[in-house]
Amino acid sequence: MAVRFGVFVPQGWRMDLVEIRDPVEQFEAMTTVAREADKGGWDSVWVFDHFHTVPEPTMETTFECWTISATLARDTQRVKIGQMVGCNGYRHPALYAKIASTVDVASHGRLYAGIGAGWYEHEWRAYGFGGASTGGDATPPGGFPEVPERMRMFREACEIVHRMWTEDAPVFHGRHYTIDKPINEPKGVNKPHPSFWIGGGGEKVTLKLVAQFGDACNLGGDLPTLGHKLDVLKGHCETVGRNYDEIIRSTGLSAHPIGPNEDPVKATAYARGERSFEEYAKNTIVGTPEQIREKAQPKVDLGFDYFIMSFPRVAYNQETMNRFAEEVIPLFD
Repeated sequence: MAVRFGVFVPQGWRMDLVEIRDPVEQFEAMTTVAREADKGGWDSVWVFDHFHTVPEPTMETTFECWTISATLARDTQRVKIGQMVGCNGYRHPALYAKIASTVDVASHGRLYAGIGAGWYEHEWRAYGFGGASTGGDATPPGGFPEVPERMRMFREACEIVHRMWTEDAPVFHGRHYTIDKPINEPKGVNKPHPSFWIGGGGEKVTLKLVAQFGDACNLGGDLPTLGHKLDVLKGHCETVGRNYDEIIRSTGLSAHPIGPNEDPVKATAYARGERSFEEYAKNTIVGTPEQIREKAQPKVDLGFDYFIMSFPRVAYNQETMNRFAEEVIPLFD
């Protein structure tokens, strides 16, 4: 199984640009990471769709994901550009489809168009999105829909996006969204449509939508959970007559390659900043390239063929990211 790798660029959401005060320099730091990834090894670069920082909202920079996607499409030549993932509640799905089609053309077909139901309540409320219902139990402006309503919105949205990409005069009348023959030209460059990444592990709705419409899924959790989710996805694929092997199965991975004679504590000092080595190593594989490969293998054995990486403080130094591309990624060929 061929395994590919993507990498998140720093956009501010994770407080990963705070050491740079000038916003232009912040944006250029983000672009620098994407250009480094574009040089080789990496299949893609990724951004989040958020407006407020995490774990809590602060008066710090967070760049908007689709604007980033469009600009990185022109600042790079080879890597794919993806969103992990676009929040359905922040844009009408017909507008989402139009934006994604445009970015796919701007990137010459290099778009990974990500979408999810949304979860970050305080920014949803702060921006006043509310619900999208056209009738019935509409969520008032500024409200945050309960999970069942968000999932109903999400189900309708995925169908609308797919129709906007594959039909010339799509019509849809749902509980939350309505479209009446919108013109979406050009529909994109990638055929049969822009690559559609559906994020989330919900077994009754999200994974069924992946089987129906998705080119890729993105899942998280421990090994038993991941294995179970993939089994559920296989079942949905069988139900709708979809080839399971056509779907990219992605998940996250955090790793820090070091040499066999390097001191792990010293080697990770810059990347982990004020965190202790023990805290850093809880969620990050620290080891030689061969050790990283060995510890990632169980996820590959489950059926995952795509890893999306995060590297702390990559805005200021790309050494760990570049070392991973040079020394670790080739071991997965």
